[in-house]
Amino acid sequence: MQVYGEFAWSNPLHPDVFPGVRKMEAEVVRMACNLFNGGPETCGAVTSGGTESILMACKAYRDLAYERGIEYPEIVAPVSAHAAFDKAAHYFCMKMVHIPLDKKTMSVDVKAMRRAISKNTAMLVCSAPQFPHGVIDPIEEVAKLALKYNIPFHVDACLGGFLIVFMEKAGFSLPPFDFRVKGVTSISADTHKYGYAPKGSSVILYSHKDYRHYQFFVASDWPGGLYASPSIAGSRPGGIIAACWATMIHMGEDGYVEATKNIISTARFIIKELQKMKEIFIFGNPEVSVIAIGSKVFDIYRLSTSLTAKGWNLNTLQFPSSIHICLTLLHTKPGVAQLFVKDVRDSLSVIMEDPGAKATGVGAIYGMAQTIPDRSLVSEISKAFLDCLYLTELPPSVKHINGSPGHQ
Repeated sequence: MQVYGEFAWSNPLHPDVFPGVRKMEAEVVRMACNLFNGGPETCGAVTSGGTESILMACKAYRDLAYERGIEYPEIVAPVSAHAAFDKAAHYFCMKMVHIPLDKKTMSVDVKAMRRAISKNTAMLVCSAPQFPHGVIDPIEEVAKLALKYNIPFHVDACLGGFLIVFMEKAGFSLPPFDFRVKGVTSISADTHKYGYAPKGSSVILYSHKDYRHYQFFVASDWPGGLYASPSIAGSRPGGIIAACWATMIHMGEDGYVEATKNIISTARFIIKELQKMKEIFIFGNPEVSVIAIGSKVFDIYRLSTSLTAKGWNLNTLQFPSSIHICLTLLHTKPGVAQLFVKDVRDSLSVIMEDPGAKATGVGAIYGMAQTIPDRSLVSEISKAFLDCLYLTELPPSVKHINGSPGHQ
């Protein structure tokens, strides 16, 4: 907070005025490139979060596709890829081509991805790991497709990037997933997740500056002067960049390795205990910090409702119905993981007294939403919900009951 305060009014849009922030951003990018085993030619930028990092990669590859003569660029990505890719397709007039998952592993079906590649393919996408089930896609196999067809390949490591880069040193091996894999041309990773930086910071990394040039925007004929910006934002919060830099320096490699060791060990413990419970199953082979749970004998959303009542906050997923827990340092504190396992076991004992019962609350909403064939209806309801978030006035009925507007 002290570092943020020192740079709260700084703006990287003006590097001549704020050279210290410029240097900090460059060093954050270089540290991240090194962590993902990039050579001296790798580069990148700091963004406001994972969504912007993903948007920047998609924008860069769209412009590259245009230069290559592709009139209608397509993003080929697993259905489990983050929704930010769909947002990018929507914003940048690209077509999203969703690839199904292997139902056993929950990773992308590489054969289906190969069949989906066409003359319009602008980029391939994999996740390390993906958000719904915490599974790492087969990066090396997809990279071979990228090389064969000369297509840029983006690895989205926004969720667990700052865990997977330290897992080997923490004693947990993983197949190569970064710039060591020939064919990987960009990586997104969130410093504000397991990098422990303040919210509002992420990095987008490229294997070569030629790719990053397609991300940049330059207006050379503006009467206000030469305008050049590396990402979507013009003015950017220098305080966030400074705090991110300070966090990475403070944590150091030893701090990150220790945090990773604790989180992954806790995840492995919970997985082992959950696998003993026959009423539920774990999707795929989660190797990082996300554990997705399903059931073939009862409505899994009932477990979510029960655990919420006990103080746990699990994400509700769909297609297929499931829930997941994303482990953080909070879960590594003594007794927390054991309590979670106990609460799951206790919840199951109650649920199995009437396994055919339907879920209520949020679970019921998700269950119903999945059955609506016209997805535009779900979209309209979601937009109405977002509208509600911006309401500042009490509804008429409340005003009437309380006697005057704004009375609480």
